[in-house]
Amino acid sequence: MHALVDGTPVETVPIDDRGLQYGHGMFETCRVINERIPLWQFHAARLSATAARLHIPLDVAAVDAEARALAGKHSDAVLKILVTAGQGRRGYRSDAVTPRRIVSVFSAPVETVDRNIGATVRLCQMRLAVQPMLAGLKHLNRLEQVLARAEWNDASVAEGLMCDVDGRLVEGTMTNLFLVRDGRIVTPDLSRCGVAGVMRRVLLELRPGIDTPIEMRDVTLEELDEADECFLTNAVIGIWPVARILDRDSARLRPGRIARSIMNALEARFGFPRSQ
Repeated sequence: MHALVDGTPVETVPIDDRGLQYGHGMFETCRVINERIPLWQFHAARLSATAARLHIPLDVAAVDAEARALAGKHSDAVLKILVTAGQGRRGYRSDAVTPRRIVSVFSAPVETVDRNIGATVRLCQMRLAVQPMLAGLKHLNRLEQVLARAEWNDASVAEGLMCDVDGRLVEGTMTNLFLVRDGRIVTPDLSRCGVAGVMRRVLLELRPGIDTPIEMRDVTLEELDEADECFLTNAVIGIWPVARILDRDSARLRPGRIARSIMNALEARFGFPRSQ
């Protein structure tokens, strides 16, 4: 791992950093491919929007320069950007905020899913709290996801799906969710909770390999059972088709036409891996 803290190559932060003390901050996790961050414009846009909602003044140019400097040394890696509210006095009140930038790079993840076969996933018992004021943001408080991911240790299970407290299907612990039924694509509405992922935005706006509308609305567990295709997305893995959902009737699921079309388009346009 290589890291920059406010542009300086160090790997420590003060103990009174508000990101550590209160989770006051946000982060981005980006795939580096051939010394570039192919989805950087989307990551930068989300950083700026999240910073505004969390009342953190952000030097986007500095983040951009530091991200590109680290990415330029790697052909295939993962870049993580954390922006915190910096140091502050004890207590929740934040006065003049001087943000702290933490940019680090890691080895590319080992592929755990054969996209030609599809991933095995499970449903998590941990539920997502409903909080519209924070919905969509990738803020530093990810305790719900941490506890959800602690529910299984089986290496054959690639991801866990999470519902909100009212039983609506929302997302995976680290991914966004898409369902296909009768050729129509649906992804859960994230206005109450959940993270609006960068790859989700790419699919909604750029529509790589997609020739049908994508509907954003509430999704039930029953619809998961009735889906012809199910796939998961994030900015590191690209897309994982789902083949099996443990303890659910998922016999219909398979890596279908739409998932394959998106995978091919992401590989051609951005270089995301198509298969193992």
